[in-house]
Amino acid sequence: MIVGMNAALPFPQPSRRQQSAAQILNQRHALRDAARAASARSAEMLVGRQDPAGYWCGELLADVSLESDYILLELWLHPPEHGVWNPPSRRRLEKACNRILSQQMADGGWWIYPNGPADVNSTVKAYTALRLCGYAADAEPLRRARNRILALGGLQACNSYTKINLSLFGLYPRKYVPTIPPELVLLPGGSLYMGGMLYEMASWTRAIVVPLSLVQALGGVRPAPDGLSLDELVHPDRKLGLPKRDRFLSPIFHQVDKFLKFWERRGHRDARIAAIRQAERWMLDRCRNSDGLGAIYPAMQYTVMAMEALGYPADHPDFIEARAQFDKLITETDTSLYFQPCCSPVWDTAYSAFCLAESGNPNEVALRRSADWLMDKEIRRRGDWSIKRPHLEPSGWAFEFNNEHYPDIDDTAMVLLGLEHCQASDPARQRAVEARATAWLKGMQSRDGGFAAFDADNDWGVLNAIPFSDHNAMLDPTCPDITGRVLEALCRRGADTSDPAIHKAVQYLVDRQEKNGSWYGRWGVNYLYGTFLALRGLHAAGFDDPNPYRRASDWVISEQNPDGGWGESCLSYVTDDFVGAASTPSQTAWALLTLHVSGRKDSPQAERGLRHLLDTQTADGQWPEELATGTGFPNVFYMRYTMYRHYFPLWVLGLYAR
Repeated sequence: MIVGMNAALPFPQPSRRQQSAAQILNQRHALRDAARAASARSAEMLVGRQDPAGYWCGELLADVSLESDYILLELWLHPPEHGVWNPPSRRRLEKACNRILSQQMADGGWWIYPNGPADVNSTVKAYTALRLCGYAADAEPLRRARNRILALGGLQACNSYTKINLSLFGLYPRKYVPTIPPELVLLPGGSLYMGGMLYEMASWTRAIVVPLSLVQALGGVRPAPDGLSLDELVHPDRKLGLPKRDRFLSPIFHQVDKFLKFWERRGHRDARIAAIRQAERWMLDRCRNSDGLGAIYPAMQYTVMAMEALGYPADHPDFIEARAQFDKLITETDTSLYFQPCCSPVWDTAYSAFCLAESGNPNEVALRRSADWLMDKEIRRRGDWSIKRPHLEPSGWAFEFNNEHYPDIDDTAMVLLGLEHCQASDPARQRAVEARATAWLKGMQSRDGGFAAFDADNDWGVLNAIPFSDHNAMLDPTCPDITGRVLEALCRRGADTSDPAIHKAVQYLVDRQEKNGSWYGRWGVNYLYGTFLALRGLHAAGFDDPNPYRRASDWVISEQNPDGGWGESCLSYVTDDFVGAASTPSQTAWALLTLHVSGRKDSPQAERGLRHLLDTQTADGQWPEELATGTGFPNVFYMRYTMYRHYFPLWVLGLYAR
């Protein structure tokens, strides 16, 4: 009977423990199948977005400061007549105001990143722009804005960048804003091509201050319409004055500023003329072969204003070109308009190609077209970077379509990672391009072992004490996120820690891991971004100490949201510590990439994160993302990279599917 009963039983049942393991395995296979299907949908969508020329380029979205500054530019170019302002761009100004009003918060202010608090600079700029365009001070939106500005400290709480713009129209006292003299291009060193203070500034700051120095020196104070004043924004309990950035150095810089203001009035006329001509030449030279000076909004705006101050007529070819490049940043609809701070085709193309291939969804035609386009964008002439690296052969890539004087280290590393997977139409040319770019990239290492964005050794801390430095962007120091990307790019092309440069970069990253296990992210928000890039760099270099990986992955797991995703607020730059936010697809992908490189891709937390991406993908293979995950200048300017929500989830889904 016993034998018969055994014969009738089905296949022996697994134990409870075995059954649980089998179920987990089946669920894991199902999850990976779903990830594979989702990555395929995403890849199809991404390939469909490629331009026929071979590049990808998503919009960069920012706060309303850009639209507000545009209104000031139009006032500069078309001043009021007899107190009445009637510019030819009136319809565009109305659209800009519509955009500004649409972004006002319930408390009356304007943010610098979505879901962030009201920012005094953004709110003052928006208020000023609306007033200039005819909105009454007692109108309900402006009344709420004024109350918010005063609660934030009034005009006195604004940074120097905002105050300088207002002073150009008599809306803030000129004596209380920093003076930026055109003589800056001459001191010290005697020649702007021989080094000097100008080249100790970050590339973006130098591209701003040179045309701005011409505006201050030549433009005078332009009238505001109908004698407009912003006295209602002055806080009654706070003093006006130059910012004090350093307890010991600020008094010295304030005395220097007094001398510069005296020099403006009484200085040697021939010396001033020589400085103006040198600054003008510097500005015009860097507009050649570029989508505007520095190819960034503020430098391009000041270039247009400087040319007008220099007396360029409206039909001058250089003026026409400068204005045309600036206007390309506008996106206009029937009722509204907004500006991009710049364009990101090289960045988006390199990342799109890389993520398509890394995800296991390579499209040979799309990758070949992107490789051909990227090779045509290699920069072969010396730019500002060569001041500190004069013997380095030119190469590298800029962020934008054309920006010949400013190739950047981060883009160059990303292009090399992308080209690793791409076969261009001319393989021999591709090998030559990659060899030059690799040598250039390695040669841009700073003395501390890390890599910055545009220049090497751009870390002269004294500049952070000058009055103008309160826009938090005077220097371009090394950072873990770029160093990690460069390390990965170089090591995937054969470099290892036997190379002193690689060894120094590894040590740089090891030394800068935070106590909680994360790394700071300078160019993406924030610790989630820095951590995934730093760890990928260490992993590519063969760094095998498990402690940094364990600490980083433990930290990432500890910050997971209840919905399974990850999100980080721009507020983390204020607190110097992680501040959570609603889950975003890009930041969830960065967290999953950290777990992947840490050897924890099969952890329950990673599976929850993966399910979050699967659950939030739309039918057409995309993900919604409304928060800012890109950093321009911490605490001052942030961006939404609209392509991040496409290629980062694609990449990580493909990795997990495999």
